[in-house]
Amino acid sequence: MERQTRQEYIHDLEVVQNLVATMGDKALDNVEKSMKALLGGDTALAKSVMKADDVIDDMIIDVEDKCILLIAKQQPIAHDLRVIATGFKISTDIERIGDHAFDIAKTAVSVNEPLNPDCKHWIEELGNSAAAMLRRAVKAYRDKSVQEADEVRKLDKQMDDVFEHTFYALSDFVTKEGARQKGATQLLFIARFLERIGDHAVNIAEWVIYLETAEHIHQKKNRLI
Repeated sequence: MERQTRQEYIHDLEVVQNLVATMGDKALDNVEKSMKALLGGDTALAKSVMKADDVIDDMIIDVEDKCILLIAKQQPIAHDLRVIATGFKISTDIERIGDHAFDIAKTAVSVNEPLNPDCKHWIEELGNSAAAMLRRAVKAYRDKSVQEADEVRKLDKQMDDVFEHTFYALSDFVTKEGARQKGATQLLFIARFLERIGDHAVNIAEWVIYLETAEHIHQKKNRLI
């Protein structure tokens, strides 16, 4: 009976981790689709991303409920407790990534003019960087890979450089073009959303390292704005 209970407990921990990883996949899908909608002027796709955010919101509630139940029933310690703690933390980061994807999609709906080619290129590059970091962070969590998590942290400097270039380029463009390019002004907000997605990807990577090593690693950043 004790063996069976332990096996069920391990299964429940795996269910939590699989659910969190699935959340990460859905958030990544929303980020990629929101950027595709923005760059392609596809309002129907943007609206589908906004609707899909409800799924992520429901999933985080499910994760939280399962984690609380495990704590109440099993009183976990050591690695098992870290599985639950990181489940809470990572799902929160993923939920916020989903919110940013929602915001990008909402902007895509409101932008009713073709994007300037230069602005489009800058924001596309930043979006690709954010998606790449998130993809690797979710993979690190699913594979329990400290090495992959470290790679995500290394990509953060590259992401910051792309963001800084994009932000200043967009700011300069808006200053010169003014009211004639309202879409460019909105892209400044998109740049910030994408930079935040990169930050959350780093958070996920750092929680993976904590999960596997019990070592807290937090990367401090100097904010551009």
